[in-house]
Amino acid sequence: MSRPIYCSPNPNAGRSRFGSLVRLLALTSIATLFLVAAHAQTPYTVNGNTVLDRIEEQSEWKTCGSCGNTGGTGAVATYYMSRGMTSPTLDGSSTKFFIGGAYAYKNAYWYIGHSGSPSTPLKYLKYEFDLYVPKASATAPQAIEFECQQKAAGYVYNFAWQADYPAHQWRIFNYTAKRWEATKVAFNGFTPDKWHHIIAEYHTEGAKVVHDALTIDGVRYAIGIRHDAKPTTTGHYLTNGFQLDLNKYATDYKVYVDRMKVTYR
Repeated sequence: MSRPIYCSPNPNAGRSRFGSLVRLLALTSIATLFLVAAHAQTPYTVNGNTVLDRIEEQSEWKTCGSCGNTGGTGAVATYYMSRGMTSPTLDGSSTKFFIGGAYAYKNAYWYIGHSGSPSTPLKYLKYEFDLYVPKASATAPQAIEFECQQKAAGYVYNFAWQADYPAHQWRIFNYTAKRWEATKVAFNGFTPDKWHHIIAEYHTEGAKVVHDALTIDGVRYAIGIRHDAKPTTTGHYLTNGFQLDLNKYATDYKVYVDRMKVTYR
């Protein structure tokens, strides 16, 4: 299956970005990925929508190390993901994501591809999960990022969000222009030692990506921002990803993710 290619602004300005997945051949040499017993990916249908549930428990997660930085080269952060965590958890099993090391503004990016991906642009897409930030990590991140990406009908449709700690903003990524763009949704950090439910909704309109809404702990913010999709070659895929970014002090931190779900039609 073809893989998406991600681009990044200058990491030294704290503007890390989901990176180049074409660097997959370097996976085993640039990162350590701890894998625990997996929950099988079994899509099901609800009201005409395809649902992929408990994605954080699956064994098919991959990583491309520092690919969230411009060019995906140079020093690499220390990072890992650990599945099967029994505390904290909402459904009995969460996944811990950790990043650290000595290099400021580096990041760790994880992604997973989904079999049976649609060959036509999505009419509706919802990416949701629960996030837990321990008290010791409450102010450590530079940013926490997540996205879905679809390749279909000769275009790449990128649906990405970033919780930017220094700027106190929720931002979306303009994939074609290769830049993060601020929204009107403020971000003041996640209350530590508490689960937060995050929902991002999107759809496509021809060769446009539409960010419809972001919901945090039940509060829904209508977004309605449109970006051009990027022309590409034939073929199709659907992925979702998660990323942690180090701050200027390269402060170690960890977060927990539970009940990760992608719904589409």
